Amino acid sequence: MAAALTVWRSAVQRLLGAGRSWSPVSRSLSEARTVTLIPGDGIGPEISEAVVKIFDAAEVPIRWEERTVTAIQASSGQWIIPPEATESMNANKIGLKGPLKTPVAAGHPSMNLLLRKTFDLYANVRPCVSIEGYKTPYSGVDLVTIRENTEGEYSGIEHVIVDGVVQSIKLITEDASRRIAEFAFEYARNNQRSTVTAVHKANIM
Repeated sequence: MAAALTVWRSAVQRLLGAGRSWSPVSRSLSEARTVTLIPGDGIGPEISEAVVKIFDAAEVPIRWEERTVTAIQASSGQWIIPPEATESMNANKIGLKGPLKTPVAAGHPSMNLLLRKTFDLYANVRPCVSIEGYKTPYSGVDLVTIRENTEGEYSGIEHVIVDGVVQSIKLITEDASRRIAEFAFEYARNNQRSTVTAVHKANIM
């Protein structure tokens, strides 16, 4: 069990772009970091429960503050997430979210998009690292994908022109493009990565 935890910790460390050395943090429950937990929908609660068990097994000093996220309409007509969830995230500054379903023809935007817009979560950071002992089609993988999370198809600007015809606007601004580029270079600088590759979808969009 101890060996398995050591491998797991090393893998997590590499995924998060931490330094080369790692030592466990010893804290009492009173010193634990409070983290907002959004279990999600569908398989979300099951996944979230499994992740919480992993954190417990690794003795990570976390106190969970569970909140439910659904779309509600403010008096202004704007779609928002519940104030309790917003307040928890603003106070804790960190959260764990399970998958949230995107309802079809429900009249409100995607819950995932609503969360991104609410907290300006513009950078989607996805590390991909080979883990020793786990055989996969590719070995020696060590890369991080950073994707802009609020514009393009994520702008959520869609409407029906006539019956059977829907228009979706792909909004891209210079400010958001510059911001995600600066984030990527800053991430590379902070994590001793020497190359940043710009990828676009002009060939398929």
